[in-house]
Amino acid sequence: MAKVKNNLFVRGLSDSQGTQLMVRQTRSGRAIVSASPTFDENRIFSEAQLEKFQAMSMNGRESRTDLLAMADFVHAPEISELDIENWSGAPGQIIRIKAVEHVRVERVNVVITHSTGTALEQGAATRAEGNWWTYTTTCTAPDQARVVVTARDLPWDIAEFHVES
Repeated sequence: MAKVKNNLFVRGLSDSQGTQLMVRQTRSGRAIVSASPTFDENRIFSEAQLEKFQAMSMNGRESRTDLLAMADFVHAPEISELDIENWSGAPGQIIRIKAVEHVRVERVNVVITHSTGTALEQGAATRAEGNWWTYTTTCTAPDQARVVVTARDLPWDIAEFHVES
């Protein structure tokens, strides 16, 4: 293996150079040139990999940021549960939303509409415990109201879920 020291062409280079070469710098300052990696577009991450991505994100670890960004970009959030059991349509009641994502859900919004489609109220839910979010209603909703929830992650992938009351 050839070792090149203090080469003007690779000093300070990093990232991909086209689709064939990848250059990265080690912490010691050594430049490594290799073929660019290829990935199967239809690959599926194992549950263990996804849990590891989420755990690293929740713990605030800065290492493996490339993997976290990739996992966040590849997967949209999912609204796995919408709890309107304690909501009767009165103001001041809580609607609970369970939104999960392989890395992190950034924002959850709630829109309550009349059966005709007219918006009665809307707003952002607040993060609660774990993957749960809560939204406190502000107006009276009729019996035929519809609750529409959207969840977004950092790359702005969107998941939507709705239920008729």
